Amino acid sequence: MKPSPNIFFGYARKSTKQEDRQILSIKAQCDELKILAEKQALVVQHMFKESESASTIGRPEFNDMLRRIERGEANCIVTWKLDRLARNFDDGGRIIGLLQRGVIREIRTFEKTYLPTDNVLMIALELGMANQYSRDLSMNIKRGVRQKLRNGVWPSRAPVGYLNDRNTRSIVVDPTKAPLVRKAFELYATGSYALYEVRALMNEVGLLSYAGARFSVSNYQAMFRNPFFYGVMLSCGELFEGKHEPIISKRLYDEVQAVMERKSKAKTPQLKPYLYRGLFQCGECGCVITTETQKGHNYLRCTKRVSPCTQKYVREEAIAEQVDRIIGKVALEAAIADAMVAELEKERETSAQAQEVAFASTKAALAACEKQIDLLLDMRLSEQIGEPEYVSKKHILVNRKAELRGKLESFEANRRNRFEPAIRFVLEAKHGADLLAEGNQEKKRDFLKKIGSNLRVAEKSLALTFKNPWQFVAEFNSDPTPVSAVNEFSPSRENWRRGRDSNPRYPFEYT
Repeated sequence: MKPSPNIFFGYARKSTKQEDRQILSIKAQCDELKILAEKQALVVQHMFKESESASTIGRPEFNDMLRRIERGEANCIVTWKLDRLARNFDDGGRIIGLLQRGVIREIRTFEKTYLPTDNVLMIALELGMANQYSRDLSMNIKRGVRQKLRNGVWPSRAPVGYLNDRNTRSIVVDPTKAPLVRKAFELYATGSYALYEVRALMNEVGLLSYAGARFSVSNYQAMFRNPFFYGVMLSCGELFEGKHEPIISKRLYDEVQAVMERKSKAKTPQLKPYLYRGLFQCGECGCVITTETQKGHNYLRCTKRVSPCTQKYVREEAIAEQVDRIIGKVALEAAIADAMVAELEKERETSAQAQEVAFASTKAALAACEKQIDLLLDMRLSEQIGEPEYVSKKHILVNRKAELRGKLESFEANRRNRFEPAIRFVLEAKHGADLLAEGNQEKKRDFLKKIGSNLRVAEKSLALTFKNPWQFVAEFNSDPTPVSAVNEFSPSRENWRRGRDSNPRYPFEYT
């Protein structure tokens, strides 16, 4: 009986799916295999093409080719080199098994023809060498990536807001998208926008991906989690200091993380919007004070969930009157507030020297932090500490360095703004008087939360503990010593800012 003819399957493979890499590899292989088939009169029934690494198991085209060979559709393989077929022992073992059983009569390449009668040890050796080559190549690539990270260079495509400069092989700020990325962080940091709302706003101003597509909500979530934007690179759980220019500050990044953490918590069902719901605690048993409506009026009462409580109902209007009296204790008259602001403005002009001292101290701390990072690396290289300890300590130091660098940038940008918090506070105290005149109950409630803590109700009376420095303003306003003129403070008032205890404890008694 005449033996059946040799029928070939062609197999061409490249290692990447990216169209801009090895784009001619498969076409070049197919052209060369076609020339080889014509020269040697080979019958090639089908050409399998694949863009997968041969180091991994599960290539669909390769598996389909072997299944069809086992069904008898072909009995030979033609390929460029043996390593096109396999670079791992699982697929290599399948090829050797089919070849030894005669299911595959031959494997023809441009260099050599492999037959079932050949020394299987040599075939296994060639496949083993291909496997080892892939392993060595992977290790070299990973080592190169780690070295780039240590040098402060991101080894992959830059995130949105940055560009890969091929000339300098560095990451540079995208002048078009970087301001939009910063604006996205600032919007979310306010806490007033959900992720989908930030996405909608940024879609309107044209923040798009490299491919020109709109970002999804998950893209924005990943962006807000990425420390790359404040100058630090995260890879495999380890932080590396980047040489690229930060788009945002570390402080803004931390604010975004706090908002994201807060928004990720489960939401409670919507309740009736009473003015003081959940704001106060019972002064007797410590339970939450709730509000309910009876005969057209709102009443505050203790929930009495922990133990028996003797406290009675109190009208919401009565509590509102007491809120006005408390706000009046910390509200500053316009003349006094303006005089305080003027004094602060004058002192701000003479504080440049103190600012320089703080700047120099922070700069020295930054240099010390950089030295600690270098020493930590030396200890790791000399194997004085293990990898987990190194990564943990480096994580702390890199974040510390980013914070110090942010402080230096803040010093540079706000050298004259050290007194701004005090000025804002005085203006807020002045605003308290405006709230009393305006009469908006919701704004007065919010102001009450700002000035006091431990808000409690007992015997139909409201009490609280003033926060710092509102306690001082309350004492300032209660001082009976008159002020004869705007700029003539009495001895008890002239040192109103400097002579203050940094952490006073004067509880506000029940009225």
